[in-house]
Amino acid sequence: MPSTCSWPGPCFIKPCQYMIELDKRALMYLPGLGPKKAEVLQKEAGLVSFLDLLYYFPYKYIDRSRFYTIASIAGDMAYIQLKGRILSFETLGEGRARRLVARFTDGTGMIDLVWFKGIAYAKEKYQTGKEYIVFGKPTEFGRTYNIAHPDIDSIDQAGQVANGLTPFYNTTEKMKKAFLNSRTIQNLQYTLLNLIGWDIPETLSPDVLGRTRMLPMTEAMRNIHFPESAEKLKAAQLRLKFDELFFIQLHILQTAAYRKLRLKGLVCATVGSHFNTFYSDYLPFELTEAQKRVVREIRADLGSGRQMNRLLQGDVGSGKTLVALLSMLLAIDNNYQACMMAPTEILANQHYATVMNFLGDMDIRVALLTGSTKKKERDRLLPAIAAGETDIVIGTHALIEETVVFSSLGLAIIDEQHRFGVEQRSRLWQKSGQVPHVLVMTATPIPRTLAMTLYGDLDVSLIDQLPPGRKPVLTLHRYDNKKKELYEFLRKEIRLGRQVYVVYPMIEESEKLDYKNLEEGFEVFKEVFPEYKVCMVHGRMKAAEKEGEMRKFISGETQILLATTVIEVGVNVPNASVMVIESAERFGLSQLHQLRGRVGRGGEQSYCILVSSYKLSNETRKRLEIMVQTNNGFEIAEADLRLRGHGDLEGTRQSGIGLDLKIASLGSDGQILQYARDIAHEILTADPELSTPAHQTLRNRLKTLFSHKINWRMIS
Repeated sequence: MPSTCSWPGPCFIKPCQYMIELDKRALMYLPGLGPKKAEVLQKEAGLVSFLDLLYYFPYKYIDRSRFYTIASIAGDMAYIQLKGRILSFETLGEGRARRLVARFTDGTGMIDLVWFKGIAYAKEKYQTGKEYIVFGKPTEFGRTYNIAHPDIDSIDQAGQVANGLTPFYNTTEKMKKAFLNSRTIQNLQYTLLNLIGWDIPETLSPDVLGRTRMLPMTEAMRNIHFPESAEKLKAAQLRLKFDELFFIQLHILQTAAYRKLRLKGLVCATVGSHFNTFYSDYLPFELTEAQKRVVREIRADLGSGRQMNRLLQGDVGSGKTLVALLSMLLAIDNNYQACMMAPTEILANQHYATVMNFLGDMDIRVALLTGSTKKKERDRLLPAIAAGETDIVIGTHALIEETVVFSSLGLAIIDEQHRFGVEQRSRLWQKSGQVPHVLVMTATPIPRTLAMTLYGDLDVSLIDQLPPGRKPVLTLHRYDNKKKELYEFLRKEIRLGRQVYVVYPMIEESEKLDYKNLEEGFEVFKEVFPEYKVCMVHGRMKAAEKEGEMRKFISGETQILLATTVIEVGVNVPNASVMVIESAERFGLSQLHQLRGRVGRGGEQSYCILVSSYKLSNETRKRLEIMVQTNNGFEIAEADLRLRGHGDLEGTRQSGIGLDLKIASLGSDGQILQYARDIAHEILTADPELSTPAHQTLRNRLKTLFSHKINWRMIS
């Protein structure tokens, strides 16, 4: 392969600068592409520059070193490669059904090659009687087979196309219409690599490269797009995965160290009368060991003189609100205010009621501020908050409005933090004259690899015990053709004085259909349970109407609540003992677990019933089996990450770093991630600023990757 630069036009950059310059080169200038196709690549695949294309990796590889015979084709084959001749062409059908069919033989049998698009091009390019290599996926049609839109190459190209592992790139229908199929992408990669002389600047420093024994970047990039062997491909994938995860971890850890060094925290070292009185006289039950451990961690942070930036993870019902209250009392004991921001009014109201119930007649001034707060009450609250006459403010997004100003905000608690964007969370910093301590809480279990990446710069606390007296929710899977038995079970629970949730899926793509299903379900439940009151809540309702229906259920006025996933977070009805999830196959594991957490909050045995159709894919069946087998939220989150990938999990877009991973997977590359993090930590321990000559390569790469992004991590 060429090693000299063949860049068209005057050469004004050195080869070692290519990585930076490729980021500035628009794809439309790549030979063989042009502006129209470049626009399609931008819209469909997000590819804008030469560098984007270089990092557009194949999603699979197929061994094309083997040739099959037509006589050996079986219906379960994924892809085959044949060598033979086209005997004839025939155009069939009209309009949209029009297609070109070529009869192809290798001497052992016949197969049809079919084109539904590009008919004129195929008819002109390929000739009868000439020998070709045909590659594609065979489809059984009656007693014969065909291959739709095959890759066809002249026999004299056998050494190029039938030479081991062939990469396959993700393409869309619009890309294919623009003749940008996988083969074309591969050709563009070859053109690009040839253009830059097959010379990719190294991103790792010599010490890291030597220590890890990874392939050099040039060799890795060559083998990811044009693998020499299965072994070289595996080594290339390892190198590029490590590279991706290593620089994310280096960025996270350096930012965390810089923040701890730069941001001095308010000193809340006093454990005073408010905390001690509550702990000794008002605590409703003995804290679990996990809660005690977390409170100790928070106390140490608040008194350290450094800003606390802590993530509190705890499964549904584990007692995070009580820990949050104890933390706020510590701030109050040190003459600071505290606030708690929740994503919904229902959750904010619930927190307010819980905190007021915990505090009883203690002399703590607590305020509730939401979008529904009346103007008269708001006009009273805002001056009181600004004057320091309010100790704790609980609210929704209303807390980050410009009109809300604190006298001395010392602690900001953000519940279900993945529901807020980082910019929204950062506005709390502007509410007082000093940087407050920050505690973010989530009841959504976060897999270890995701936590290291999304929240790797936060200190993490974990409440991994449920309060005493809580019985694990019993989860059952039932098919939707057994509704009669289900209704009888629900009637039995309601007769015992319990209440029932029934949740229907709601996804944007079929919102109208889902809404129809919910309405039909509402009518069915009213008919089946005429002796009980049934209410319905969904996203199309006005906030006041939704709140009203929820209050009826919370108060016990209605016995059955039908809802979409609006009740996933923030509803606490200890009397509700059954959660029925309709079309459970349409939910992810983490979402199913969140919904299950709405029951099991009282002392009675509670149930979660997953209702699905009988026809399920293997992956879906596995997902429902996991739900039946375990109540451990972290086991479920890990399984969800393995099955669905990080992009589908809540919070990945709200983290402030953006997990636009090109090749690594947080579900399957946990060991590589840990290895990369360990090496990054060792490097930064010895050289926090990456200022030594040995780490100049790392410093430059970090700057290239992250300098154009707002560093929300400094304020989240």
